[in-house]
Amino acid sequence: MKICEIFTSIQGESSYAGMPCTFIRLTGCNLRCLYCDTTYAYEEGMELTEAEIINEVELIGVHLVTITGGEPLLQEETFRLTERLISEGYKVLIETNGTMSIKDIDNRAVIVLDVKTPGSGMWEEMDTSNFDYLKPADEIKFVITDRADYEWSKDMMHKYNLRSKCQVFFSPAFGILLPESLVKWILEDRLDVRLNLQMHKYIYGSERRGV
Repeated sequence: MKICEIFTSIQGESSYAGMPCTFIRLTGCNLRCLYCDTTYAYEEGMELTEAEIINEVELIGVHLVTITGGEPLLQEETFRLTERLISEGYKVLIETNGTMSIKDIDNRAVIVLDVKTPGSGMWEEMDTSNFDYLKPADEIKFVITDRADYEWSKDMMHKYNLRSKCQVFFSPAFGILLPESLVKWILEDRLDVRLNLQMHKYIYGSERRGV
C-alpha cells in the first residue's frame, strides 16, 4: 500500500473528537476539492506492506485508529487492512469522500462519510447509493462554505432522510466560514445536527502536518 504518513494525535473531528488516535493516511485522491487541506497526500508516500503498517500501529499503542487520505478506498488493500486491525482489537474509523462504494467495508468499522457540497466543486462526483449502506454507528459530514451550501446540505439531509440513518455533522470550512455563522443558522432552524469543528486546527494551526 502507498502510505503518506502514520502519526498519532487527537481525533479532531466526528463524535470521537478529542480522543487519542493513530492516523494512517493513504496516498492518492480522485477529487480536487477547492478547500482541500491535505494536498500533499495526492502524490507523497512510500510503499508499506500490511504487516509493516500493523507493526507501526502496534508500536504506537493507541486503541483508536483512523484510516484516511486522500481517499483510502482507492486502494483495494484498505478493506483487508481494516479487517485485520479490527480483528487485532482496534476501533477503526474510515474517513471517505463519498465517491467510492462503502458496501464492502467491514461492518465493524465506523464510516465517516463526507458529503461534498457545491462549495467544494466536487458534488457531481458523489455516489449517493452509499447512503443505503450506512449503519447507525456511522457518521455523515457536510463541510459548508457559505449560506448556499448550508441550505443545500439541509435539503440533502431531508431528501435522503439521513438523520434517521446515522449522526449528521455540519462543519464550517476552516478559514472560509465563521463557526458563529453556522451555529446561528443551525439554531434558527432548530436543525437536528451536530456542529463539527476541526479541533486539531484550533490547537496546532492549519499548516502543521502530522497532528
